Amino acid sequence: MTDATVSEPGHRLKPLSPAMLRELSVRSNLRGAAKSLSHYGLIVLLGALVWKVSSAWGVLWALPLMAVQGYLVAFLFMALHETAHKTAFRSRGLNLAVGYPSAFIIGQPYEYYCLFHWDHHRYTQDPDKDPELIVGVKPTSDTQLALAYSGLLQVAGRLKLMLGHAVTGKVTVPWIPESKRATIVREARAYAGLYALLLALSLWFSSALLLWVWIVPLMIGQSFLRPYLYAEHTGCDRTRSAFQNTRTTYTSAIVKWFAWNMPYHVEHHAYPSIPFHALPKLNEIVDGKIVHRGRGYIRTTRETWAWFRRHRQIG
Repeated sequence: MTDATVSEPGHRLKPLSPAMLRELSVRSNLRGAAKSLSHYGLIVLLGALVWKVSSAWGVLWALPLMAVQGYLVAFLFMALHETAHKTAFRSRGLNLAVGYPSAFIIGQPYEYYCLFHWDHHRYTQDPDKDPELIVGVKPTSDTQLALAYSGLLQVAGRLKLMLGHAVTGKVTVPWIPESKRATIVREARAYAGLYALLLALSLWFSSALLLWVWIVPLMIGQSFLRPYLYAEHTGCDRTRSAFQNTRTTYTSAIVKWFAWNMPYHVEHHAYPSIPFHALPKLNEIVDGKIVHRGRGYIRTTRETWAWFRRHRQIG
């Protein structure tokens, strides 16, 4: 995915020189490894604590730890996202080595997501072509809106789609080209088979380990991830300019850490070849050109919620 994909002539004035772009686009195996190992390391640590507490004192006592674990597990979406761009590491093999397990853990097939996300960058905010808008939940009531913000509908939808690919062997969504459809079917069948195997092993050993350290936290974590994702584009302009159709949200260092610096989302969409670790520096260069600026995720979530309600009422 190149910068030219979203930076067609006439859509905006590039503030970066070619030399600056080359410098910022340097990828690093070391930085990617540090981010990945720390993220996964925390998941393993929290998972062990969840299992220890739930085994010793019961599941209810482990719920606060599960919420933290859920945040960590759900935000593996960011590892998937960065490795889909092949910018987490300089090495393609390392990108795949982190991308595939991250995708499996959050229930989002890797190859499918790469193609889905490619079209999202090509057609950001185009209601007829942006896959995120095509498959996005369109709530007609506050109850449906609350369910959308829980993220559970989105998880159910992508698992249903994956199982449909696996069972029927057919792929009809427009962002998957004909040449890739067999790959998507094979991938879906591999995921479904591995999930079934893990379920069978859990039942065989009468173990709730995966339920309490993975599945339940992942579901809890969607309520953190989905509002974050809605902040990226909701209420932004439907133009071709990344500086107008995307929002950068200014937030704490810890949130940026969990999210692999993707709160700098205008920067990412304007220059998708630039890796996560260089986005803060890029922000210093292009900050003045950003139109939609979120001030923390609590405030921005209130704004996106209000936008959905207005949109529903107008529609």
